Amino acid sequence: MSSWRSLYPFKSEYFAVNDARMHYVDEGQGRPLLMVHGNPTWSFYYRRLISEFRGQYRPIAIDHVGCGLSDKPAQYGYQLEDRIDDLATFVEAKDLQNVTLLAHDWGGAIGLGAVLRCPERFSQLVLFNTSAFPPPFIPKRIAACRLPFLGTLAMRGLNLFARSALWMAVEDRRSLPADVRQGLLAPYDSWANRIAIDRFVKDIPRRSDPTWDTLATLERGLASLDQPCILIWGMKDWCFNTTCLERMQQLLPHAQTHPIANAGHYIVEEAADEIIEVLQSFLPSATN
Repeated sequence: MSSWRSLYPFKSEYFAVNDARMHYVDEGQGRPLLMVHGNPTWSFYYRRLISEFRGQYRPIAIDHVGCGLSDKPAQYGYQLEDRIDDLATFVEAKDLQNVTLLAHDWGGAIGLGAVLRCPERFSQLVLFNTSAFPPPFIPKRIAACRLPFLGTLAMRGLNLFARSALWMAVEDRRSLPADVRQGLLAPYDSWANRIAIDRFVKDIPRRSDPTWDTLATLERGLASLDQPCILIWGMKDWCFNTTCLERMQQLLPHAQTHPIANAGHYIVEEAADEIIEVLQSFLPSATN
């Protein structure tokens, strides 16, 4: 058995959506904590939070289609609107109520898109280094991955995007032990299985792309959200940097902010203990 499996001792569940199986884990009982990952991670990213809170709450962590242990079909939309549809369908099919959303990276736009579809089902928002608006910039190292043919070859052929994230998305390269690195990479072990990594990067929109309009609509909709919200931010993130944090603060002016000075983009990997402490204060009592 691969060593990363001992870090992820959860029962696999599957949900059928758009002719694909979406993998998820569903642990504990009580108020749902819906955990939504970004690119190039998967539900493994939330393992510490799942283990910590399953005794009091009901952590549910999905793998987007094409990611983690979900199916990785060649024929699928792989655009933000498709992701939002999948998540909203899941929430409604499972009849989830009083949901706390926890979302990171692309998971923020996907999760908040689902919140706007069914706001009555969500009671709190926890956002980690994310955005929900058209991109004000694309970092050069990510823009390079969008080059025709060469970008796909790098991401799907050499797995450079996911591999580079193991040291570029953390402030301290020593913070990811070998078994954690292995777990983050495990589902992305072939050209076919890296399709979503490539398509997520390709979906970062220019103004003429459909996802630009999806993000613009999402941005306008955030003003309608009044759920208690906390922005937990790794301040060393070069991608979703302080410019993104400031924009999220403007769009969600009622949100609390908890900056973590020495964490990068993979904030849940680097600062799980501090995040758990913050969430213990922010989350409602499990009996409420």
